[in-house]
Amino acid sequence: MSFIEFHDVVKQYTVGEQTIRAADGVTFQIEKGEFCVIVGSSGAGKTTILNMLGGMDTCTSGSILLDGQEISAYDSRQLTDYRRYDVGFVFQFYNLVQNLTALENVELASEICRQPLDPKKTLEEVGLARRLDNFPGQLSGGEQQRVAIARALAKNPKLLLCDEPTGALDYVTGKSILKLLQDTCRSTGKTVIVITHNTALTAMADRVIRVKSGRIISNEVNPDPIPVEQIEW
Repeated sequence: MSFIEFHDVVKQYTVGEQTIRAADGVTFQIEKGEFCVIVGSSGAGKTTILNMLGGMDTCTSGSILLDGQEISAYDSRQLTDYRRYDVGFVFQFYNLVQNLTALENVELASEICRQPLDPKKTLEEVGLARRLDNFPGQLSGGEQQRVAIARALAKNPKLLLCDEPTGALDYVTGKSILKLLQDTCRSTGKTVIVITHNTALTAMADRVIRVKSGRIISNEVNPDPIPVEQIEW
């Protein structure tokens, strides 16, 4: 059994008299410890897949499993616990609490978890040892995203889900954030999933899943992922 499994997953919305399938029979597997890139154009269904895997949305039919647990069968209370304990989220916009310092933002996340990592040490590991007492408004975009990544990691989740994590960052800063995510995957053995429209990033992934019109076009293992520093786009 794979660490993550989607089996014929459908997500259907009804808008007026029209039915829209944002996910249309999605089936794929991801193994534990992989750095996986899910790539597709805007509106392809990437974020719908991430939202269902992250427990932020439910599927209309099909099954979703993480680490042997069928999360698609969870009720709302179980989904709350799942989001709290098992999944770390990194979004395009950092969603930091503006009147808390970098350290306090990470501590906030660690307080709601069962086996959190040390917030100070986690911030040091993402390169922010000298920024612990700074507020978000005193940090650059790249530094704020590092705080957001530290906050997600401090929960000690089974899975790190990143939705366009470099979307609001410049080229150089974006690369440094992707390197941090890739290094984190390698050093901790955590499964990291990055959603992106940037096909160049597929070269850094252990696994590449391509999405189009709510369907999986391909799910391929990359035998020779390369460091993000060597990728140009």
